[in-house]
Amino acid sequence: MLAARSSPALDLVASPLGKRVTLFLSGDTFLHRFLLSAAALILTAAAAPASRPAGTVPASASADDPYLWLEEVEGPRALAQVRDWNRATEDLLTQDPKFADYQSRARAILDDEQQIATPDQVMGDLVLNLWRDAKNPRGLWRASPLAAYRAGKPAWRTVIDVDALGKAEGKSWVWHGADCLAPDYRRCLVSLSPGGTDADVVREFDLERGRFVDDGFVLPEAKSNVAWVDADTLLVVTDYGPNSLTASGYGRIAKLWKRGTPLAAARTVFEGETADVSVSPVAVQDGTRRWTFVTRGKTFWTSEQSLLTATGQLVRLPLPEDAEFQTVLGGRLIAKLQSPLDSAGKRFAEGSLIAYDLDAIDAGRSTTPELVMAPSARQAIEEVVSSDTILWVKALDDVSGKLFAVRRGADERWTTSAAALPANSSIRLQSTAGKSDMAFAIAEGMLTPPTLYAVGSSGAPTRVQSLPAKFDSARFSVEQRFATSKDGTRIPYFLVRRKGAAGAMPALIHAYGGFRAAQTPGYLTGQPYRAGPLGMFWVEEGNAYVLANIRGGGEYGPEWHRSVLRENRQKSFDDLHAVAEDLIRTGVSTKGRIGISGRSNGGVLVGAALTQRPDLYSAVISGSPLHDMKRYSHMLAGASWVGEYGDPDVPADWAFLSRYSPYQNVKPGVKYPAVFFYSSTKDDRVHPGHARKMAARLGEYGNRFYFHEYLEGGHSVGADHAEDAKRAALLMTYLKRELGGPK
Repeated sequence: MLAARSSPALDLVASPLGKRVTLFLSGDTFLHRFLLSAAALILTAAAAPASRPAGTVPASASADDPYLWLEEVEGPRALAQVRDWNRATEDLLTQDPKFADYQSRARAILDDEQQIATPDQVMGDLVLNLWRDAKNPRGLWRASPLAAYRAGKPAWRTVIDVDALGKAEGKSWVWHGADCLAPDYRRCLVSLSPGGTDADVVREFDLERGRFVDDGFVLPEAKSNVAWVDADTLLVVTDYGPNSLTASGYGRIAKLWKRGTPLAAARTVFEGETADVSVSPVAVQDGTRRWTFVTRGKTFWTSEQSLLTATGQLVRLPLPEDAEFQTVLGGRLIAKLQSPLDSAGKRFAEGSLIAYDLDAIDAGRSTTPELVMAPSARQAIEEVVSSDTILWVKALDDVSGKLFAVRRGADERWTTSAAALPANSSIRLQSTAGKSDMAFAIAEGMLTPPTLYAVGSSGAPTRVQSLPAKFDSARFSVEQRFATSKDGTRIPYFLVRRKGAAGAMPALIHAYGGFRAAQTPGYLTGQPYRAGPLGMFWVEEGNAYVLANIRGGGEYGPEWHRSVLRENRQKSFDDLHAVAEDLIRTGVSTKGRIGISGRSNGGVLVGAALTQRPDLYSAVISGSPLHDMKRYSHMLAGASWVGEYGDPDVPADWAFLSRYSPYQNVKPGVKYPAVFFYSSTKDDRVHPGHARKMAARLGEYGNRFYFHEYLEGGHSVGADHAEDAKRAALLMTYLKRELGGPK
């Protein structure tokens, strides 16, 4: 799961306004197939590539990397290999007597109509939600009056039936959201992806009439970024043709596009550099004023922010380059600091929220920052959104969620009050209702099903909807523990197992460790991420499930992430090893019975762990992974992550990358645990070649592996619940085969 500042993310894409959408990554491999051993019924990934004339190499291969041909995403040879591996994996794992039961239970949970209809957007007096179930696998975009929704009795009307639209238009549409122009919210920019890739088609939609606008704004398929300036003007960053993209594959040119004119006639207002990550437009409605900005992403973690004035000129904001734009409230730009800031004789601590006077900036006057909120040493501010007069801040306190309402008083001081949400929970800030000054938030725990609350200006929550339990939580216990890493750092982790469990048992550790993305404990029907109810299946059968909060995430603020950047990445791997060893030390598990799981950036993590400690781990789930750190920056969006990992084309950077790059560190003569790779051919963020090549290299050296690549789904892997349910069943049967059951 890599996270991105604006558009180029891995797993967790955080918008500049604090709203989040979940997306993901993928993989493929080499020439021969798995063989089923009739005697042992094990997956034996044929080690030798197909025979070929001596002295020749396959197309797109080199002496250093004979599997470059697997980077041909839809090359016939590569896809033939993928199909062979998929077939071998399914033929083996579907033989498990409980496979069909796992799959059907997972599908029933995912399709269950007793799910929270999340308030994805609140627009005036309407709540908008994307609803997916068995009848509507791609989703219904629907609306309900806010008052009925808040009362727990929504009156839904379908706005767009994504499945029906795809069928009518002959497209495999996947919903990627809608941006509706405030304050009347009549006109929307709807983003639809063919097959789930990051590239979207953007089409103007009339929400009042319920149809696409004839001769409205339309952007062809591309990784576009677009924002409403006014009802007749868009600020557009897209693929304008040759030399219009960054090296990371994202747009670098922002243009103002007027209604009724061709896109080619749009006026350029900003051009970034080819070496930048991306350029992104941002627009925020603040009362009756609409503020429009342009973000130049210089690296993944640094940017320049500019205000687009009423005259069409850009004015640089006084933000530090590593600060994160959050939102606008009452004419104040809100930003989060990633390093300390000294200004006007004051020091603002890293992780703090600060505010600048936008009216002063717009008028060309100087302005100094105000302190909005400073987290404590054990806290980290994660999400920030605004309603009309309240700034809603979701924070972590020792990895437990807190929600705060922050206001600016007449005395120009900011005050903070905590909402009375359940303690020791994960909190997800869903959306805000502007005019009502209300926030919607979901609270849940590993054993506590999600409940949606409406939190009013007083901070008192009202329950909107609770989900029924999907399993008997009274049978299990959850506790937070701390392991000690190699350098003495305390690493928190959550442990779930049966109550009163005694003796060592198989344990599955899920971790991420990067891109400031904190891993908070959610209900077991959704853990680990993108594997549906795998966590629930696992603990039900007497095993231990662990969520590890290793460094690289955002659990404890900027330093928790910064401490493992670039040459310090090994610390995150050490943290994972420390959690595994703590399970052994405390008798929860033993060597030979510990599995690890990671996806996206977590693929780097589990790949490095696999090659560094094959003695410690006996199963590895690698989802949509990065594995080839020598070539990652030349594959799809990889160049955007140089700020996180380093640049392999710079010898000094490759010196530290080469020490852990999973693909380059697979050694002949070493017995590695059998990895399960899962991915998507349509992933256009993390290249599917990472998983393919890693599997090929392991197979070449005689190691077993499992492999499953979906043709659709993009970085999110599964395009619908059927695919997600199948993956959960495959992973569960894999874990049982490799780790066994409780003794």
